Amino acid sequence: QIFQPLHTLRAAEKELLPGYHPFEWQPALKSVSPSCHVGIINGLSGWADSVDDSPADTISRRFRYDVALASALKDLEEEVMEGLRECGLDDSACTSGFSVMIKESCDGMGDVSEKHGGGPAIPEKAVRFSFTIMSISVMPDGKAEAVTIFTEPKPNSELSCRPLCLMFVDESDHEMLTAVLGPVVAERTAMTESRLILSIGGLPRSFRFYFRGTGYDEKMVREMEGLEASGSTYVCTLCDSTRAEASHNMVLHSITRSHSENLERYEIWRSNPFSESADELRDRVKGVSAKPFMETQPTLDALHCDIGNATEFYKIFQDEIGEVFRKANPSREERRRWRAALDKQLRKKLKLKPVMRMNGNYARRLMSEETVDVVCELVPSEERQEALRELMGLYLQMKPVWRASNPAKECPDQLCRYSFNSQRFADLLSTTFKYRYDGKITNYLHKTLAHVPEIIERDGSIGAWASEGNESANKLFRRFRKMNARQSKAFELEDVLKH
Repeated sequence: QIFQPLHTLRAAEKELLPGYHPFEWQPALKSVSPSCHVGIINGLSGWADSVDDSPADTISRRFRYDVALASALKDLEEEVMEGLRECGLDDSACTSGFSVMIKESCDGMGDVSEKHGGGPAIPEKAVRFSFTIMSISVMPDGKAEAVTIFTEPKPNSELSCRPLCLMFVDESDHEMLTAVLGPVVAERTAMTESRLILSIGGLPRSFRFYFRGTGYDEKMVREMEGLEASGSTYVCTLCDSTRAEASHNMVLHSITRSHSENLERYEIWRSNPFSESADELRDRVKGVSAKPFMETQPTLDALHCDIGNATEFYKIFQDEIGEVFRKANPSREERRRWRAALDKQLRKKLKLKPVMRMNGNYARRLMSEETVDVVCELVPSEERQEALRELMGLYLQMKPVWRASNPAKECPDQLCRYSFNSQRFADLLSTTFKYRYDGKITNYLHKTLAHVPEIIERDGSIGAWASEGNESANKLFRRFRKMNARQSKAFELEDVLKH
């Protein structure tokens, strides 16, 4: 019912698509056309093809960022008016001073098979960039405090997550990704220095936008911020720690990296002002080795944190089944046996089917008390069973803190005990599980243990800013592409974006 073919969209439905409502910017946006009735545009527009450029072998469709934001705000018109009423504010007194918090997400999707038909040979991978309006607040005339009049109740639902740009690009193809997202970044930069004037509730009101790029997995953050890939000795996207340091001091680190610092470090990397050797230079810039092209917030992505840590626990379970703490490097054969035993047990007792790649749902089911009980049946020594139970118990105490949308309300006790729990968790890893964490630690375990309290103190939440909404919408992308899009390379992205 909802997904009619696009030519049958009626006027009422056209209102929902960006490019319908008039608005203006004050001051006008730099190098962005003032026209507000712009619908879907070619994501490659704004590329000046020079003579020696190869034609772009990709297809991309997007909305203009400012047009999409105006449309998203019009969508929330009733909520905004309702919020003003609930806060007892006179709506005619609040025409300026609105602030809008935007969460940005971007994620690569593997394996979207190519359609037949004309057009360039495109990679069978796609990247989706989207945004969510997280909250709207207003500074009423003559007041000193801003009042929040709208907070997105479901910040991780695909329904609140609005697609801005779809492209057939491999997320590892840095040149192509930066080229397609370049105009988006330029529009975003222009908007930070200007105010949107839009009619809400019959009166023109002015909005300022604050963008926070938090819905990225670690691979994408490293890509956007010019850091080395995830396997680098520089283990963290928030601090300068090396992997060895992070495994010896697991808890005490503070967030030091930032977009501006990355840009400065890239300049040093590029110009090598002190004529140092490659190793000295790399140590000076702490693993920045490309030009950062998009600002991301130094934070932790809750969904991928969950997945990364579950992967690690899955490996610990195997090691404990094989009693690796007794013997040095076991053979591949043995490892395969332990893994098979673990999978069989999980399948038999928990109906948990093995997956090729760890996903959010598997991670959620694996990280539970009952899983540990089931795994412990295969672990010979009782003290190792106890250690496993304690490790999982601590983890389950810590997890709600970075999963909750509002930890201070939802799990205040666990929030208070977080530092204590993470310290105890770290002690367990460096003693009982030393065989696994001697001089090494996974990226997400480091973040979970070292950075969570500081991020929550700064932002109030980690879970609300996760990439989950964007990831769920990837499923919609696949579905619409199959069911609701024209079977042609040239049009399919447009149709998916509309839906």
